[in-house]
Amino acid sequence: MPVFNFKGKTKGGEIVKDEIEALDIDAARSILLKRQLIILWIKKKPKEIVIPGFGPKVTEKDVVVFTRQLATMIDAGLPLVQCLTILANQSENKLLAKTIKTIKTSVEGGDTFSDALRKHPKIFDALYTNMVEAGEVGGILDTILNRLAAYMEKAMSLKKKVKSAMVYPSVILVVAVVVVAGLMIFVIPTFASMFKDMGGALPVPTLIVMKISDIFKNYTHYMIIIIVAVVFLFRRYYKTDKGKLTIDTITLKLPIAGPLIIKVAVAKFTRTLGTLISSGVPIIDGLDITARTAGHKVVEKSVISTISSIKEGQTIATPLSRHKVFPSMVTQMIEIGEATGALDAMLNKIADFYDEEVDTAVEALTSLLEPALMVFLGIAIGGIVIAMYLPIFKMAATIG
Repeated sequence: MPVFNFKGKTKGGEIVKDEIEALDIDAARSILLKRQLIILWIKKKPKEIVIPGFGPKVTEKDVVVFTRQLATMIDAGLPLVQCLTILANQSENKLLAKTIKTIKTSVEGGDTFSDALRKHPKIFDALYTNMVEAGEVGGILDTILNRLAAYMEKAMSLKKKVKSAMVYPSVILVVAVVVVAGLMIFVIPTFASMFKDMGGALPVPTLIVMKISDIFKNYTHYMIIIIVAVVFLFRRYYKTDKGKLTIDTITLKLPIAGPLIIKVAVAKFTRTLGTLISSGVPIIDGLDITARTAGHKVVEKSVISTISSIKEGQTIATPLSRHKVFPSMVTQMIEIGEATGALDAMLNKIADFYDEEVDTAVEALTSLLEPALMVFLGIAIGGIVIAMYLPIFKMAATIG
């Protein structure tokens, strides 16, 4: 909806300068009059020019801080609108501050807090809004918000562990590619020119390296174009449902990364579903939200299939056990949780266990990748050096 800047005066004489969302300027005036404001001036806010990828963003950390602070204020007895006003004014993230102001306006206009949040799906996902709705219905919004913040912090921690494990190997790989490309484009041609002046037959390894150097030197721009095109097409394909399902299925079968991906997926699934159930969200709705926020197409497909089975009268554990992405230990523990009536507690225990499993797997993967990449770098650079010095050794032996 259009945004209007306004300046008004309260009954107490306080000057208010803010912005408001409305269908048109008349609707904006009507909203302000309902707030009992004397409008001094009001005009449509000019559109901001935002370059894609360079505009302000709301991070997960921003949302966690917002959630924690809101929970504390509500627990202290402050009205929701006042809480939102305070948070909007003190937020350092301009986009989040603007979003909170819009949410406050929606709440003042008669929307529930959860409905107001649903208007901003890029910041507040289905998991967040449904848990807030459950908190509003149950009258425990502060408890739900604290639970949400704890869930998001654990999810961020899990994601950070996996990303940090990939930093060092990625740096080594980039360095290896840059060093090898530099040798091929700048160093090898110098040796090739020297060997050409010397004449004589060159060893096969030297000829191979010189041929690869010619390819790098003459076709680098084509190689860059091909790499960019492949990356672009891969990303386009991965954005499709079929492409995502195909690639996610392949990643689960990778020899080292596959088991780690399964553990991360199971940890996220159990943590999300456990948090939703303990917050009072119905099991079918909880599974639907978990599927949509899984971030892995194989898990999403498996959970959606499970929903269909539950509607037919089956338990959660039985249909889940048919899918290989869920280990037998997980389905057996879920079955025990269902039988004892403590499914949410059991799911959180599984999530805690798999968080530890992810830690162990990440450490093992890192300890395996680091020496492997160093060996690769040593062989690549060492092989090039030896290949280029072979003719010199051969000439030295001939002179001797």
